[in-house]
Amino acid sequence: MLGFVITDKEKQEIEYIVKRELDEILFDLNDERIDHIVKRAMEERYKVLFNLFKRVAPAKECMIYMRTKRGLNERDQM
Repeated sequence: MLGFVITDKEKQEIEYIVKRELDEILFDLNDERIDHIVKRAMEERYKVLFNLFKRVAPAKECMIYMRTKRGLNERDQM
């Protein structure tokens, strides 16, 4: 296990960057033109980023980026 100390400003920046990446991955996963092999790699990256996001973001924010079995979440329904 590794640990590091960051400031609140750095935590906010990490949260913002990971959110942007999660948004982009979720958007691309809905694109039917992308090959299923590429989507599988994107899903693996999504899992890693989401686990990181859970460590820095409040639970309410995490719920927005949580994937469901149907592929819809609060962000897609807005």
